[in-house]
Amino acid sequence: MTTQNTPVNTSGFLAALAAFLGWGLLPMYWKQLQTVPPLEILCHRIVWSLLFAALLVTFQGRWRETMAPLKSVKTVGMLTVSSLLLGSNWLMYIWCVNNGHVLATSLGYYINPLMNALIGFLLLGERMTKMQALAVCFAVAGVINSIVGIGHMPWMALAIAVTFALYALMRKTAPMESLPGLLVETAIITPLALGYLLYLQFTGHGTFLHGPGNIDLFLVGAGIATSMPLFGFAFGARRLRLTTLGILQYLAPSIAFLLGVFLYKEPFTSGSLVTFGCIWTALAIYTGESIRQVRKQRRFTKRS
Repeated sequence: MTTQNTPVNTSGFLAALAAFLGWGLLPMYWKQLQTVPPLEILCHRIVWSLLFAALLVTFQGRWRETMAPLKSVKTVGMLTVSSLLLGSNWLMYIWCVNNGHVLATSLGYYINPLMNALIGFLLLGERMTKMQALAVCFAVAGVINSIVGIGHMPWMALAIAVTFALYALMRKTAPMESLPGLLVETAIITPLALGYLLYLQFTGHGTFLHGPGNIDLFLVGAGIATSMPLFGFAFGARRLRLTTLGILQYLAPSIAFLLGVFLYKEPFTSGSLVTFGCIWTALAIYTGESIRQVRKQRRFTKRS
């Protein structure tokens, strides 16, 4: 793994940039499938992601690396839980996009880094600095403002943030890299997804091969749309400082935010501005503190 002292690698930066750009533009992809029920889209995404990930693993000759950790029952159990969390996160994301809630996905993924810090503090015993705690307080203030302004909890945004944070927690402890991990996770839930798709086809309720050809292409392409950003992220993560990667991750929800407001014309009130303003302030504090901590650790390492 790349150390924090590694200078910025151009190819790694471009790969990570492309990954976050791809994730940010995903709402435009799922919008092409608005006529397809979200659960059916999810099942296609799982099945075609499995096939595409298997092709990439074969091309890279990583089958031994993929299969070796599966000898552990504990690892298989963790990947089973992570696959269910990932599937839930994907389903909520697709539902939000195709039901006019792109801004909710943006808010969810803005909250996600702060949720990661909170889960690390609560479940892993990780220390939280005063500035990081202040950042979490600003995020909580944003959520409270959303409750007061809208009249209800921003459930979908929080659910997206929590499921992805818990997914990250499981993947942090499971000894598998991104691409092999995606292959195993999709393989675990593919029987359910494929079974549901076959049921739809046999009962005449399936969309695949029963509608416009462009819909079929978008359903099949869901595997590529899912796997390629992960491939770019994994490539970049091994070549970039974690602080660089951490800052780049805000690109995806920022693009989704711009799409929701300017392209899809979703309601964005003064209350929404306050909520997002609190989250943006929290992220600025959190990112600045993270950079300060990394530089402090780097100076300590050099003196050692």
